[in-house]
Amino acid sequence: MTFKIDLHVHSKYSGDTDSEPEETVLHAIASGLRGIAFTEHYSYASSEFADELRGKYQEKILILRGVEFSAAEGHCLIFGVDTDRLDIKNASVTELIPVVNEKGGVAIPAHPFRVANSMGDKIKNLKGLYAIEGYNGYSHHSQNLKALTLAEEMNLPYTGGSDAHLSHEVGSCFTEFYNQVTYENFLHLLKKGNFRGVDTRKVSRAWPF
Repeated sequence: MTFKIDLHVHSKYSGDTDSEPEETVLHAIASGLRGIAFTEHYSYASSEFADELRGKYQEKILILRGVEFSAAEGHCLIFGVDTDRLDIKNASVTELIPVVNEKGGVAIPAHPFRVANSMGDKIKNLKGLYAIEGYNGYSHHSQNLKALTLAEEMNLPYTGGSDAHLSHEVGSCFTEFYNQVTYENFLHLLKKGNFRGVDTRKVSRAWPF
């Protein structure tokens, strides 16, 4: 049995959408997802609402928290670390990854080949990565293919996430884990790499830049 989790989801607390978190959770449940991760822009504290939703929907879906951190070179999804408590604002990614790993977390370069806020081939020189975001719901198919190729070249697994900014977009891309995921083992499974990204879209859409 596989465990489908959308690892890249936003709500109104990211500041660039008015999407209600609970509505997104309900869409995720209806879509058959087993989990979602709210990765609000720049601030881990912005997803505090997830703790209340976790209790409300604990029998139906995992509700995880992360952050889409803005490193100097581009965006990273970070799990397992409250980045608000670290003195790393605007840090370079080479400074960021060791700190996250030391704290037991995981940093995953997001939408690597999108035109804006992406690291591109700079990722090739990074050490300490556990995965790359291969399928992003707001990246063009050609951009995602470049990310998949890079993951293969670096012998890294790749994740999938919708990058949903509207509730109905959740699950357009997701990560398929081959083990049951719990709150307790989530980070361990990310580090283990026994998963793959999935893109369910027939036509890729992309940000207009």
